[in-house]
Amino acid sequence: MGAGGAGLPVLGALGLLLLLLLRAAWTLGRAARTHLLAARGRGAELASFGAWAVVTGATSGIGRAYAHELAKRGLNVVLISRSLQKLKQVAAEIDEQHGRSTRVIEADFTQGSEIYESIQTTLQGLEIGILVNNVGMVYAAGPVNFLDVPNIEKTLPDIVNCNMLSVAKMTRIVLPQMLTRKKGIIINLSSEMGRHPQPLITVYSATKRFVDFFSRGLEAEYRSQGILVQSVLPFIVSTNLTNNITPNCYVKTAENFAREALNTVGISSRTSGCLSHSVQSFIFELLCPEWLYLSSLGVKCTRAVWRKLETQMPSLKHEQARTHRPN
Repeated sequence: MGAGGAGLPVLGALGLLLLLLLRAAWTLGRAARTHLLAARGRGAELASFGAWAVVTGATSGIGRAYAHELAKRGLNVVLISRSLQKLKQVAAEIDEQHGRSTRVIEADFTQGSEIYESIQTTLQGLEIGILVNNVGMVYAAGPVNFLDVPNIEKTLPDIVNCNMLSVAKMTRIVLPQMLTRKKGIIINLSSEMGRHPQPLITVYSATKRFVDFFSRGLEAEYRSQGILVQSVLPFIVSTNLTNNITPNCYVKTAENFAREALNTVGISSRTSGCLSHSVQSFIFELLCPEWLYLSSLGVKCTRAVWRKLETQMPSLKHEQARTHRPN
């Protein structure tokens, strides 16, 4: 091989490095632009899309924070969750703190299609500008191999109904009247764990992947008709799920997260919700490529990390902040 041929591998490596650097700059630049515009108030004027917002999983954590923040911004809120007592409590908080009207719907999203006729009837006649599909669940045993999921015959349909069917069905109920008015916002809570396959929480990760893909496809279909669809993929938020871990520059409170995430509506259709989570997502993807954490070594390391986290935060294995589970 001549001198020119010997240099080809070096040129190839430099080209690959340049490509990776350009990709990194593009990703970080987009994130910085999104959150800079959001901080300057360049997002959508939420109250202009309709008088009412609908939030599923609205009694705790991120869902409750979204409900409060939407009410603070001038919307009336329909709260949907499993516990009627908690629904009434959140409704009373919104009335007292924000002076907005509320309606509550008691619904068990693990029950499949049978619940949606009643939900649709209750929502009839409301000018719904925003739908937040937040409700979700994970198996209570925490990270385990697929066949070790407790009570698997019940858990599998429960998690599919709650995490996936709820998103599609609630969208089916609300979207037609948004199209009639040629405006509306649909916000779907996915997860950072929905970006790539996640061993030991395989089913949960797959359901969150569905939420992300559904959101992105829906946004492409209906953006020209005035509908904004946003997929939100957060990292760690301080909620019951994380044993109310102390917030810092990387861990947001549910209230701060909801506020910052709502500021990005109309700016970004796919977001980690806040700048710090966007940076964490970028670093995770850069340092932990998919092939690594899907390897045998990666699975062992993941298991060890989860065990350490569960020791430090006992409630980690019970997703309560954004989970629809029996009280």
